[in-house]
Amino acid sequence: MTRSQKEKMLAGEMYNAADPEIQADLLATGAWLKRYNDALDARPDQWHALLCERLGEVGLGAVIRPPFYCDYAFNIRLGAHVYVNFNCVILDVAEVAIGEGTAIGPAVQIYTADHPHDPEQRQAGLQLGRPVRIGRHAWIGGGAIILPGVTIGDHAVVGAGSVVTRDVPAGAKVVGSPARGRG
Repeated sequence: MTRSQKEKMLAGEMYNAADPEIQADLLATGAWLKRYNDALDARPDQWHALLCERLGEVGLGAVIRPPFYCDYAFNIRLGAHVYVNFNCVILDVAEVAIGEGTAIGPAVQIYTADHPHDPEQRQAGLQLGRPVRIGRHAWIGGGAIILPGVTIGDHAVVGAGSVVTRDVPAGAKVVGSPARGRG
């Protein structure tokens, strides 16, 4: 049986993003994002209710402050009391799991979207995604960028403006571009 392009995307395989089912999901998320981002003056409980409409999982007390941008939303999982500040971008072609109590500063970018290194595959419109996992009670400083396939451990700290290209162990502190460990 042939798998759909969406099934391939969700499995982390190469897929064609121009597929009609995938495009329909992008449009639906775009409409939801407009509603969410228009709720700038809403209370956190109202933001929470809106997040529950589209995200894959939203723990008790989890908040994303608008404006917020993502591809699909249904691949995002937030633990309890996750706090995401203004202007976060999550390219969620694969799962993004953020553990309870984690705080994410403003303008953080989390990318699961990746592209093949072979130029012919890219020209053919093929893409792929690799999941990003952020543990419990981590802190991601403002303007940080987390690249596809990265796991950040529990209680880890990522300095503001860092570019995280590799896994960050639990309890570690990393800064810079690329992010490296600091005492």
